[in-house]
Amino acid sequence: MKTISFNRIVVAVRELCMRAACGLPPDVLDGLKSALRAEQSPQGKAALAHCIDNAAIAASERVPICQDTGVAVFFVTVGSECSLTGGALSDAINEGCRRGYRDGYLRSSIVNDPLFDRKNTGDNTPALIHYDLVEGDTLTITLLPKGGGSENMSALRMLKPADGKDGIVDFVVETVANAGGNPCPPVIVGVGIGGTADTASLLAKRALLRKIGSHHPEPRYRELEEEILRKVNTTGNGPQGLGGLVTALAVHVETFPCHIASLPVAVNLNCHAARRATIEL
Repeated sequence: MKTISFNRIVVAVRELCMRAACGLPPDVLDGLKSALRAEQSPQGKAALAHCIDNAAIAASERVPICQDTGVAVFFVTVGSECSLTGGALSDAINEGCRRGYRDGYLRSSIVNDPLFDRKNTGDNTPALIHYDLVEGDTLTITLLPKGGGSENMSALRMLKPADGKDGIVDFVVETVANAGGNPCPPVIVGVGIGGTADTASLLAKRALLRKIGSHHPEPRYRELEEEILRKVNTTGNGPQGLGGLVTALAVHVETFPCHIASLPVAVNLNCHAARRATIEL
């Protein structure tokens, strides 16, 4: 049994928040560079060049890539042989998030009540935390800072099973096309299919954790990802919504079994500053 202290998690999450805010994962940066080579629109090429320059400045000067440092969404995998001492895991993650956003001078964007009070909590907590329990003695924490511009373009549709593949493709492409420049394209498109309404939405967000260039292991879903990507990139939205060939860097589909009468489909978009970072304890 591995024992992990409360304070160790707090310190690790603090560093994770600051690292995620200031540095793009290599696959995202490579995706932007590939998009720059493929883009033909002068406005699109200029926008992509600015995105790449911005990422380089953020990394070298250790400043946030974007002023919207997002909702702190954590995906946590807890090994069955892990034991936490000194406090609850959720409390440790929230305290680490609080310190990371404070010490990294990251913008606090969370309000305490969604409708009436809407008073900023001042420290970007509470975080959103999703847990998976697995075998082993490792605790893995992944942070997906989710900006409001891209999150606001999320969509859920309860399709009929008879709508099939074409219905899914049409819905996803329509969602991205209607989003225009709001999610700061080129985007990564997460698609969740199956389960229930809440499951599909979580699958779509989990899909954003996959690296650009990865594919669904099932050939038919890989083909679906490729078809949606081709069609999304014919919408003409282009980088930053200024027009062009590259509206999306990738489409990632995740699935789950569902009811015989249902076909839930959710879409979650990530902006060009597709920040994510992982620690393993």
